[in-house]
Amino acid sequence: MSLLPVAEAQARLFALAEPLSAETVPIGEAVGRWLAQDLIALRDQPWADLSAMDGYAVRAAEHPGPWRVTGESTAGGAMPAPISAGAALRIFTGAPVPPGADAILIQENATRDGDLLMASGDPLPVGRHIRARASDFARETLLLDSGARLGAAQVALAVLGGHGRVAVHRRPRVALLSTGNELVPPGADTPPGMLPSSNAPMLAALLADLPCDVIDLGIVSDDLDAMTAAFARATQADIIVSTGGASVGDHDLVRPAFAAAGGALDFWKIRMRPGKPLMAGTLGKSLFLGLPGNPVSAFVTGALFLLPLVRHLSGAARALPFLTDAALASPLPATGDRDDYMRAWRGIDGVVSVTSQDSAATAAMAKADCLILRPAQSPPAQPGDRVTILPL
Repeated sequence: MSLLPVAEAQARLFALAEPLSAETVPIGEAVGRWLAQDLIALRDQPWADLSAMDGYAVRAAEHPGPWRVTGESTAGGAMPAPISAGAALRIFTGAPVPPGADAILIQENATRDGDLLMASGDPLPVGRHIRARASDFARETLLLDSGARLGAAQVALAVLGGHGRVAVHRRPRVALLSTGNELVPPGADTPPGMLPSSNAPMLAALLADLPCDVIDLGIVSDDLDAMTAAFARATQADIIVSTGGASVGDHDLVRPAFAAAGGALDFWKIRMRPGKPLMAGTLGKSLFLGLPGNPVSAFVTGALFLLPLVRHLSGAARALPFLTDAALASPLPATGDRDDYMRAWRGIDGVVSVTSQDSAATAAMAKADCLILRPAQSPPAQPGDRVTILPL
């Protein structure tokens, strides 16, 4: 297969599956998830004209008084009776404004002697310190589009709109397979030639901010039968992710094992550095991503393919990473025939500096807070040039 451009590979990956089915859950369980349908307001907000301050509800034209205080209105109370000419109502923040009143005299500008009220300060304009009914939103207003993610502000909006339950897409199940005879579990002794298995914990951490359930299926040896059986076990997941064994060496068995398990490969090898050996396909109802075993390559391809795929299955209106730009701190050479995703970090001034680009440099990867995207065949770049970055 020829090398696929990253954007084409992402589009083909999304084309392999539609977003997962919807389920209706309590609003507290929907945090971080994406709406499966438009969210419509079931009520007006505010429900009536409400006071924005503590003070007195009056008629603005009667400023500076005198008024006779005839009662009070409190938050959570019923709509008070209309006030007549020359009357005022003691009122508190969030309380309904009585019919007939059209301004709030704040208590700092009020002088009261028994039931007699006078005002100081400038004349009151009509509507002063009143939050008009439905000024935030009206019943049947579109509050949030399908595909919107529910963060803290969106949860507040949904609840104020009258919703205690919302329709969101089901959480994807992601199974992680780490392949390689040289791997040992995290924290185990590492005799010469052995390596701690870091990719599954790293990918689980990368997924931690997304609404998905991660299943770590452990380490699989470089054995065709063992790997084929591991793929068969992984079909409980919506997404199967393997790391390692994606290249063309004698021990790179992911592709033949995937085929032996009944998988259909859609594409293999991407026009990017690092991460060229990435592969994708389907196995039954599961989607498959074969990431490189090198932790730096797995990290970069995870950010560019795995995270967007989880967002896509979760119903996100925007599944691809957010890109922005920044100025370079130092020169960069021209690129070759693949897109470069360079690990970098931003200073306080926003200028980006590259870390080590050695694909084995995990310490440099840990320092990075963004990736610099330099398309294939880009000319050399100089300090101060603007470059595209993907924040991490």
